[in-house]
Amino acid sequence: MTIPAATWTIDTSHSEVAFTVRHLMSKVRGTFDDFSGEITTAGDDLNQASVRAEVQMSSVNTRNEQRDGHLRSTEIFNAEANPTMSFVSTAVTGGNGEHEIAGDLTINGVTKPVTFAAEFLGVDVDAYGVTRIGVEAKGQINKSDFGVDFNIPLDGGKLLLGDKIEITLTVQGTQA
Repeated sequence: MTIPAATWTIDTSHSEVAFTVRHLMSKVRGTFDDFSGEITTAGDDLNQASVRAEVQMSSVNTRNEQRDGHLRSTEIFNAEANPTMSFVSTAVTGGNGEHEIAGDLTINGVTKPVTFAAEFLGVDVDAYGVTRIGVEAKGQINKSDFGVDFNIPLDGGKLLLGDKIEITLTVQGTQA
C-alpha cells in the first residue's frame, strides 16, 4: 500500500514507549504509560515526514511502585516541575524501510539533539477499516546529558546506575 499524505495520531493502545537502564549487574526495564503524538507524512517519501511526541513523566512504570516514586522525585525526573518529556523531529533520512529520525528531545527542562534508528513497518487497513502506519525506533541517550545525575557509588569504583538509557518506541498511528 502506498503511504498517503496524512497526519497520523499515535494509537496509545497499540504503541509503547520503553526504556532500559543498567542497574548493578542487570538491566531494569520500564515504560511510560501516558503519551501522545503525531506523525505527518507527505506521501511515499518518508524523508519528508515529521514526528512530534509528548510523554507524561509521572506515568513511568517499572512494575515497582517504590522505584517509580523515586524516578518521579526531584532526584531523577522531577516530574512535578518537569511533567513532560517531548520530542520534535528535525529530519528524517534513509530509505528501503530503514531510516534515521533526528530531533530535539527535552527531559528535565534540558533539550538535546538525538537520533533514533527507525524501521518503517508499513501502512495497512485493519479489520475495522482504519488505515494504520507502523514504525519502530531505537536510540540511546546519556541521562547525565539531561541533568539526571543521581547515582550511588559502590565498592571498586562502580555505580548503582548506568548513564546510558536505551529507548525503544513501537508506534502505530491512525489517520487523524
